[in-house]
Amino acid sequence: MKSSSACIGETFLQSQELMKEVHKSKQKMILGIPKEREKCEKRLALSPEAVEMLVEAGYRVLLERGAGNKANYSDNDYSEAGAEIISEVEVVFKSDLIFKISPPTHAEINMMNNKAIVCSMLELPNFSLSAIKAMMSKQINAVGYELLSIDGLSFPVRDSISEIEGAASISIASEFLSNDHGGKGLLLGGVPGLSPTELVIIGAGVAGTVAAHTALSLGASVKVFDNNIDKLRKIQQNLGSSLFTSVFHPRVLTRAFKSADVVIGAMLYINTNERYVISEDVIKQMKKGALIIDLRVNQGGCFETSCFLPEDHPQIFEEHGIMHYCVPNLSSRVARTTTMSLSNILIPMITQMVDQGIARGIAQIDPGFRSGLYLYGGKFVSSYVASHFNMPSNDIGLFLSVC
Repeated sequence: MKSSSACIGETFLQSQELMKEVHKSKQKMILGIPKEREKCEKRLALSPEAVEMLVEAGYRVLLERGAGNKANYSDNDYSEAGAEIISEVEVVFKSDLIFKISPPTHAEINMMNNKAIVCSMLELPNFSLSAIKAMMSKQINAVGYELLSIDGLSFPVRDSISEIEGAASISIASEFLSNDHGGKGLLLGGVPGLSPTELVIIGAGVAGTVAAHTALSLGASVKVFDNNIDKLRKIQQNLGSSLFTSVFHPRVLTRAFKSADVVIGAMLYINTNERYVISEDVIKQMKKGALIIDLRVNQGGCFETSCFLPEDHPQIFEEHGIMHYCVPNLSSRVARTTTMSLSNILIPMITQMVDQGIARGIAQIDPGFRSGLYLYGGKFVSSYVASHFNMPSNDIGLFLSVC
């Protein structure tokens, strides 16, 4: 049996050799950025500035014509950054490494090469089993942005999206409380001599914290509920004593809902047993004309009255006299900001990736990339994603022997 020092030494040498191989094959690697087909999806994974950095580093970047239009990035912006503008979508999907936002569809997977690497959001409620099986049959290596983590505690993409959505939710609340959008004609915040607008936020995570901070700065009265006392303690320490916090005590929660002008659902969970849903009975007791914004509708929602609306449905609907805003992927409303934020997070990871021939080696030495993998060689390596499809998962360590 090898000594631990010998094992560490071999691992170091393997890493050094791998990085030499990365440097040699970087010139051959092709990155593809296809256009998103969903009507409400306006975000991209990479901005022109990010593409310029990759091209200067020796990568070849293919962008489908018009891919950046919804984020107000022109083809010329990307062309000047060094990207090749491609009209044929099939060519883009033949890239070694494909960067999307929405999960790949069955049709898109059919255009990919075997053993390609595809990176996208997970959005499990919209991810079809047929697409998963198609990736398995092609031995695709798939990365979910939300799963990327260095230490298992912080998730940079997920947290960044949550920050953006938390801030955007207050902007949307202000918009739909106004007369122009059929609201109650209330100003979100406070005015001297008048009672402030009352907000209730479900979830004391990143999105809830940003939403609470933004609303408090406008002068609103804010109450935050969560079932995690540590999160409540942290948000109270960060935002001060003017913030009301509570666990999900039924009487306290119901009383807060009765007086709320706006309720924001920001409860983010990984495991379904962590989910907390506000009952329809509680919502029925809210003031007529109050507004509910569900940031987690693409996870099943925070409220029994929430529903995942089709693309052609109006943005807002009424249930029990309460206005509901249940649009998935709220950060797509500010697509350019989101694209820039994603680029800042993904660039360090991309610069370590090379073609599929040594994807195994990258997974060995880059814990961030490894944590984001949910399919490796067409096999599930994420129990979280596998359980959603009622399929078995494998320990990626079985495929990636260190010594």
